[in-house]
Amino acid sequence: MLEATALTKRYGDVAALNGFTLSVAAGEIVGLVGHNGAGKSTFVEIVSGLIRPDGGRVTIGGKDPVRARATVGVSPQSIALYRSTTVHEHLRLFGGLAGLRRGALRREIDLLVSALQLEPFRDRPVGVLSGGQQRRAQAAVALIHRPRLLLMDEPTAGADPETRQALLDVVKERAGEGTAVIYTTHYLPELTELDATLAVARDGRIIARGTSAELLDGLPGEVRVTFEDEEEVRVPTTDPTAALVDLLSRADRPVAGVEVHHPTLDDLYRSLAVVRV
Repeated sequence: MLEATALTKRYGDVAALNGFTLSVAAGEIVGLVGHNGAGKSTFVEIVSGLIRPDGGRVTIGGKDPVRARATVGVSPQSIALYRSTTVHEHLRLFGGLAGLRRGALRREIDLLVSALQLEPFRDRPVGVLSGGQQRRAQAAVALIHRPRLLLMDEPTAGADPETRQALLDVVKERAGEGTAVIYTTHYLPELTELDATLAVARDGRIIARGTSAELLDGLPGEVRVTFEDEEEVRVPTTDPTAALVDLLSRADRPVAGVEVHHPTLDDLYRSLAVVRV
């Protein structure tokens, strides 16, 4: 669905993208992670057709981003809604611009208002809503026309747990219907819940790509054993079971507790982010 190859983008002496390559299939959720300045938001802006790359190529369903704009839904990192306009008016406006009419538009509005829990404030101006409510409204605008490609840039930043869960549920549902999703976040547990494949960005390019299982394979975990005298022993290991058996077999005093820490996406990110590839 999305093919981006060797994208470059410079702002003066700063290389925002430096050979950024990423593909996303229909129905796939890609978790795009990386430190601030890694190129994530610049990439989203290029795919959205807001800016052009200095080099490389990007296509959406075989078309360049400008020609494919009608098939893309974007929920940017910053709130980009009209403060004096209600949630319902936003959905009616952007749904109409996307070509939805009458019954079809009403059905999509009702579906999203229900799914994203917008009903209590659908007729309130966006400017009086909380941050989490604005996040949901912005996501609804991105989803109203059932885009083939959905770009979610930090969609749950500052959101409460209820808002976060509502957004994740809708994203999973749309991916199940065939929408390709790029989901950037610093909150890595969301990617586990979304069952996303991962793309790790650093210095304007992708340095690792695959499923979480593939990328976590071989990363060390840790076994922690606490003794009754409150001393704690920690052993980094790629085989927690064997390490735990060894520790317990050699223990010369009563054990108070055992904890096995398996590698997580946070461990993966830290292991890759510190290495320049």
